[in-house]
Amino acid sequence: MKKGEVPAPDLKRWTEEGRLTIIDVADILGVPPDIYTSDPLNLTPARQSYTTRLPFHEFEQSDWITFQTDLMAYVADFFIQRHGAKRVVINDSTTPLGYRYAIEATGRDGRVRTADPAEILREELKNSPIEIVRMPASAELTLHLTRQVNEEGPANPRD
Repeated sequence: MKKGEVPAPDLKRWTEEGRLTIIDVADILGVPPDIYTSDPLNLTPARQSYTTRLPFHEFEQSDWITFQTDLMAYVADFFIQRHGAKRVVINDSTTPLGYRYAIEATGRDGRVRTADPAEILREELKNSPIEIVRMPASAELTLHLTRQVNEEGPANPRD
């Protein structure tokens, strides 16, 4: 690649690295890979406990990059496992690379939508304290994978 050239998106690599990253994180946090892969929500309590104890005030740039990469991998993998989402590349002239990686899923209304795990994470980092469960919940609303507030549904939420 020549100086100034932008690397082409490598969706396969992003997919493989993301999956390996989150399985490693789960294992490090004491959630065996088979427990995590049976339901990604199984990682949430351990990830929340770990995140709550992090000394963010001592973080260097590399710490932030690792922290964010791990959480973006979790968000993407969560939707792949729970909702059959897939990883996609979106052209975006506002980014230095000209593209970004996202997840794509079909909502309850049958429309295909995308969500950017990096954007989901940026929104969460604006809140304090960081709530791990809020990231997938927010993305579920964005992707219309759950009933929206203004949608009518059964009187009993269990119906």
